[in-house]
Amino acid sequence: MYALKEGAKKVVSLDTSAKAIDLVNINLTLNEFTTKKHESIVGETLPYLKNCEEEFDIIILDPPAFAKNARSVDNASRGYKNLNALGFQKIRPGGIIFTFSCSQHIDKDLFRKIVFSAAAESKRNVRILKQLSQPEDHPINIYHPEGEYLKGLMMVVD
Repeated sequence: MYALKEGAKKVVSLDTSAKAIDLVNINLTLNEFTTKKHESIVGETLPYLKNCEEEFDIIILDPPAFAKNARSVDNASRGYKNLNALGFQKIRPGGIIFTFSCSQHIDKDLFRKIVFSAAAESKRNVRILKQLSQPEDHPINIYHPEGEYLKGLMMVVD
């Protein structure tokens, strides 16, 4: 909604949840935006990015938790790497990517290494503009560092 309000030529909202996309469409109507500048898609991100021929100025990658337990860290790491590599392929030079992980079993150092690996694989020059974490209303118990579950990176891609 913010992007449309600020004059974006086109916004694509993609989610696997039809209910989430229904809420997006309701918000579009409430904010009096036309659907000419917005595309709502119920679907999976990886197939969408693989088949999409467009390049974007801004991409936000905010998947559900890929690592629900410690045993799934390897598979989750591959998932985050593949997702980010596709994001790097679909961003225009000078574009901004926001990428997130809400998996408590993927710490911020591992997440950063995964994203670095995706950037190297994509052969794109990527610079971190800002490291993001959960807001203050989700405090981290010092005795439970895994509670720092949300991490993100804001990056510019050349």
